[in-house]
Amino acid sequence: MSKIKRDIETLPVAALLEEYPFIDSYFSSAGLEYSPREQLPLKEYLRSLEDEFREDKAIDVDETVSGARAYIEQMLEFLGLNSGTRVRSVSILPGTTKSGEPEGFEALEIRPGEIVSIVGPTGSGKSRLLADIEWMAQRDTPTGRQVLVNGTAPDKKWRFSTSDKLVAQLSQNMNFVMDLTVQEFITLHAESRLIENTEEVTEKIIARANELAGEQFSPETPITSLSGGQSRALMIADTAILSKSPIVLIDEIENAGIDRKKALELLLSEEKIVLMATHDPILALMANKRIIIKNGGIASIIETSDGERGILHEIEALDRRIQTLRGELRAGKRLDQITI
Repeated sequence: MSKIKRDIETLPVAALLEEYPFIDSYFSSAGLEYSPREQLPLKEYLRSLEDEFREDKAIDVDETVSGARAYIEQMLEFLGLNSGTRVRSVSILPGTTKSGEPEGFEALEIRPGEIVSIVGPTGSGKSRLLADIEWMAQRDTPTGRQVLVNGTAPDKKWRFSTSDKLVAQLSQNMNFVMDLTVQEFITLHAESRLIENTEEVTEKIIARANELAGEQFSPETPITSLSGGQSRALMIADTAILSKSPIVLIDEIENAGIDRKKALELLLSEEKIVLMATHDPILALMANKRIIIKNGGIASIIETSDGERGILHEIEALDRRIQTLRGELRAGKRLDQITI
């Protein structure tokens, strides 16, 4: 017996409302007038109603109970809360290059808390790899690759459902069209996920986004007036804290105008699997390993060495200098009069 069926048959109406608060909408549409403290299970409660009331509201006991169960299942599907899947690993199995040659690796396994960068010339196929992962390719894309979850082919619902997705993708362009403030937008998302402490989570997301953004914004800022960097910062914080997708794909975060190191640290703190296409040597070396793309295929996979991590510190120091000069330039100062 499934959990939902068991709950419908055994839980008192009050407990059912606590477990699945959205069921209140179903009860209201069915014309039920009940106390939120009702202690009878749903079927018994319906049978306790007067015959005249049930006739007037066209309430059939068995159909109403069955409809309530279906409604709960559909809502959980819509909210992405019923997959019950904990992603322990994502594996990429090789396909072919644009020339039809086999890719230069046997298999790549990635686990939660790991970063993998994807590097290669423009047009080499980095975005194609991200697309293969997003759609959980099963030898049915131009590359012929296969993506496994926990060592097996993923359920079809993870490929084709719009709500029950294992993958969240942050594209280069984030454009909002809704007439909402930042706070209203995040609150709406939190409520749709049935988050109990909505206000606390909303405040946390906005605070984290402001840590990433180059320019601060307030909760009352209209989302349509956010800059590209602010929009990307908001969506990264939202994805890290609120999204249930365990896999995050990022395309060229270096062009977002945000603190990219803090962005990755935030995603990793929530145990996400992060894959990012990048031209930035800092981001490439921050990853645990990097995928080298050539001619539409994976040419090799390189683990970041201790020596490269030492070089990373040097590059980060140069980057801080560049960022300082950029800030002074924007402030209208002469760079030949600045001591760094």
